[in-house]
Order: sequence, then C-alpha cells, then structure tokens
Amino acid sequence: MAMSLRLRTILVAVASLTFSVHAQTSGTRAAIEKVLTAQVEAWNRGDIPKFVTTYAENCIFVGKQMLEGRSKLLARYQKTYPSPESMGRLTFQNLAVRQLDEQVATAVGEWHIDRSPASGGPTGGIFSLVLQRRNGTWQIVLDHTT
Repeated sequence: MAMSLRLRTILVAVASLTFSVHAQTSGTRAAIEKVLTAQVEAWNRGDIPKFVTTYAENCIFVGKQMLEGRSKLLARYQKTYPSPESMGRLTFQNLAVRQLDEQVATAVGEWHIDRSPASGGPTGGIFSLVLQRRNGTWQIVLDHTT
C-alpha cells in the first residue's frame, strides 16, 4: 500500500529531527569533554589559573563551603593546593553528559587525585556540573564537588 505524501513528509521530518537532536547531543558531549580535558591538562601542569578559566565569572562552587565567582574559586584552589606536589595528578572517570537544551548541559563523574603520602595522599570524590553555552563556549556555572 502506498504511503501518503503527508505521512511520508511527517516521517522524514521526525527522522531529521531525531538525527539533529542526536548530532547536537554528541557535539555537545564532545565540546564538554574538551572543556574537562582542558581542566585536567591545566591541573596536571600545575596551572590553577588556567584550570579555572573553564568556569564562568559568576560561577557557584559547592563543596565543603559555598562560594560565588571565579576569583574566589581561584583563591580557594590556590590556598588548598599551594604547590604542584599538593595538586598531584588529576583524572576524571565515569563521565555522563546530558544536554538539557541548546544552551545548558550537565556533567557528572568521579574525580581522583593521585599524589604522594607526603603531599596528602590520594583523594577523590564525585562532581556534578551545570554548564552553559556563552558566546559559543561551554562554561561551568555551577560545580558541586564532594
């Protein structure tokens, strides 16, 4: 039985929309993974100022304390990790990225810092991020790390 032109048009539109959403989601995932890779690379070079450039100027960080603003986040990291030895080597695992709309996505995962016992020993936890696309760049606007 021949498919009506209207039904065929609807099916093509749905298939195109499905492909577009999938392409957008996989592109977003790749872009956000690039942001997180930049963080890991900066951290492992001992470059905290570069590490925090992935955060929005008005970001909110929630951990043992809550703070607002990239400059306060930078000060916190510099105080908590005063040397490359105390920073150790950062890795992320079990990353899950979800795009909520064209401008907002979430990323959750596990973080681990490997360092010598003299520098505080290994540490790690979990994180959940809200990222927003601003001027074509994904930036972290909310970071909840435990």
